[in-house]
Amino acid sequence: MEKSEVLPDLDVAVTSSTTRSVMKKLPEVTAAFWIMKIAATTLGETAGDLFAQTLRLGYFLTTIALFLIFVVTLVVQLRSRRYNPFFYWTVILSTSMAGTTMSDFMNRDAGAEYLSNGATELGRGPQGLGLGYPAGAALLISVLLAIFLVWKLSGMTFQIRDIVTFRGEALFWSAILVSNTLGTSMGDFLSDSSGLGYAGGALLVTGVLVVLMALMKAPAVPNVLLFWIAFVLTRPLGATAGDFLTKPAAKGGLDLGTVGSSAVLLVVLFGLMAHAQVRERRTSAARA
Repeated sequence: MEKSEVLPDLDVAVTSSTTRSVMKKLPEVTAAFWIMKIAATTLGETAGDLFAQTLRLGYFLTTIALFLIFVVTLVVQLRSRRYNPFFYWTVILSTSMAGTTMSDFMNRDAGAEYLSNGATELGRGPQGLGLGYPAGAALLISVLLAIFLVWKLSGMTFQIRDIVTFRGEALFWSAILVSNTLGTSMGDFLSDSSGLGYAGGALLVTGVLVVLMALMKAPAVPNVLLFWIAFVLTRPLGATAGDFLTKPAAKGGLDLGTVGSSAVLLVVLFGLMAHAQVRERRTSAARA
């Protein structure tokens, strides 16, 4: 990137002895980042279930609708000239919602174990591919590794604060969508098939995340690797938390329903986004 005058909405990064100006499009990874990520992924779980199950649109039709929403939000994010918390976290939310129903469509079918309350189908349209959680997770892991391989061969950075090109953002958001879908499969497996239940699955993932935080102090372990592992694992944490809020008490949940849980989580997430927006404006003003 050519040297240029530093503008108010540019961050300055120093590489070797050359100072270059880079447009900041993605957020800093802080504690607030992870809180918002968990809130967005939990809302993605409850909202995805709201459309697919409660409103009975089915996994297939809901996946198409939510994927189109993801594309629209992604275009807005890609066209933005600088980091905007509302744009960024709306894309994260849309990937979480789409990932929920994509995972369900891949892994589930019209078998009795996926039906409840006397239902005879999962919703409108195709019922699901019925791959099962292990096969679905293996497929998604393969796709995610392929994205990272292409990313590595492209020579572009994995540090999200330094991603400034269209191609870099496209790879980043592809990895986000697949990782959120993979995280849903992992969360559903922990909640439904592992015997741990919703609370047990959430505790297990939380324990692994604590270990990852401890490893951040180990020089031999790259922080970029820890970031992506944590990013994937916060999705099953959100999935199990969402199921815990919405599922019936007979299945170990709080039975708050998808509508009420989604409404509360939406208010919380938009409150956090508004706070992040105010903080970003103050930071830009100070930098100016």
